[in-house]
Amino acid sequence: MLQAGFLAAMTSAVHADTSIAPAELRAIGNIDARFQSYNIEMVEVTGGRFWKPYAQGGKRRDRYAYRPPIDLADMRLRKLAAALGPAYLRVSGTWANATFFADTDNTPAAPPAGFNTVLNPTQWRGVVDFARRADAEIVTSFAVSPGSRDTDGAWTPDQAQRLIDFTRSLGGRIAAAEFMNEPTGVANNGAPAGYDANAYGRDFKAFRTWMKRASPETLISGPGSVGDSASSPATGINTRDLLAASGPGLDRVSYHHYNTLSPRCGVHDDPAQALSEDWFSRTDVALAVYRSLRDEFEPGKPIWLTETADAACGGNPWDATFLDSFRYLDQLGRLAKAGVQVVMHNTFAASDYGLLDEETFRPRPNYWAALLWHRLMGTTVLDAGMASTRAIHAYAHCHPSSKGAASVLLINTSQDGSQAVTLAARADRYTLRARRLQSASVQLNGTTLALTGNDDLPRLAPRVAPAGRIRLPPASITFLVMQDVAACR
Repeated sequence: MLQAGFLAAMTSAVHADTSIAPAELRAIGNIDARFQSYNIEMVEVTGGRFWKPYAQGGKRRDRYAYRPPIDLADMRLRKLAAALGPAYLRVSGTWANATFFADTDNTPAAPPAGFNTVLNPTQWRGVVDFARRADAEIVTSFAVSPGSRDTDGAWTPDQAQRLIDFTRSLGGRIAAAEFMNEPTGVANNGAPAGYDANAYGRDFKAFRTWMKRASPETLISGPGSVGDSASSPATGINTRDLLAASGPGLDRVSYHHYNTLSPRCGVHDDPAQALSEDWFSRTDVALAVYRSLRDEFEPGKPIWLTETADAACGGNPWDATFLDSFRYLDQLGRLAKAGVQVVMHNTFAASDYGLLDEETFRPRPNYWAALLWHRLMGTTVLDAGMASTRAIHAYAHCHPSSKGAASVLLINTSQDGSQAVTLAARADRYTLRARRLQSASVQLNGTTLALTGNDDLPRLAPRVAPAGRIRLPPASITFLVMQDVAACR
């Protein structure tokens, strides 16, 4: 339960009647067709020690747990991924920085010196086939650990070349690549001891030259930083130094963002914060830092958020519940409105921040939220025609498949009571709620969402909302689909 003090604070939310009219919706931007995307971490593909789910307990002794390689041939997993296509599938993460790719069937039993893990051909073949079945384009990064370097310590492209060549041999391709995962965290991510911005700049230039020759169709994304702050931009190795050392040459400017760290990494946030404006606005704060750096070093380049979730280190205890769906959808709405082109959720099916349960691959509330976004929110971003308030956050897009239609997303963060909205025309209504905010199940228009006995998705049926005044229930998420919107014809 959320604390009484938070409930009391929310009682002061704005209750003023708000009007939504098709004629007031106007186009303000566009996003990538694969805007809503996801990560399957490299350690999931190879198997290894990843963030231990809370249900397994014992995190005070060990915050990691071994997990076998993910079964990318699982039909439920494939079906649920395909329902979110087209998307980008990013296979990267901290573990990727020290993963050895064995491109022959003579896979070593243990990783060679300078590497921590082995990726075998069968596992990468599974990635390529999964991506094909899921209508997903592959995004990855490469090994930068000591084993990938020459005697002078400079990065060499041998491992990266093997991965590119093997992917091509399977009829696949790498759509985009970051040189390495999170270069701002080099102290703990597999890079050589003493690695700094100057070393990164040297290596990135070699990477860029090689990539333009070896795979010119692959977008170079980067630097894939995390943790920069407007108040302390020069703590340790930071993105400004990385970009200054590497020079221009990115096709996409990428960064990572988490609202916080999970209890596994020593931070114990109160779930009472999860519906607060401070919690939601952390997305804006992070974007402002990286957009400013983009404007300075790579002006005009599209911005991608290539790794994000509520909490790093496997997620907060409530990330597998409906409570996190508010942040998830609000983040998508904010970033699309701000012009960010792609948002890759971490993860698709691992630990507590996965869209799916890692044991059963059954959908969690955030998966259902993602599915509704995918089906209702297209690539043309609209001004919602109403300002977001303390209680209601409003976002609007043209419908992805119904010409002339638009979808308005209304997030009621107030638990105190319903909020009034006036519709100038009828709409199809989809409202998500849960009996408890920290519930692992969610209801759409009063019906609990679940897969059918054949693992098919249920019908996501709307209700008709007639023109006039409607109520948004407390702590609810509502999509309204309206017709005859001039901006979407």
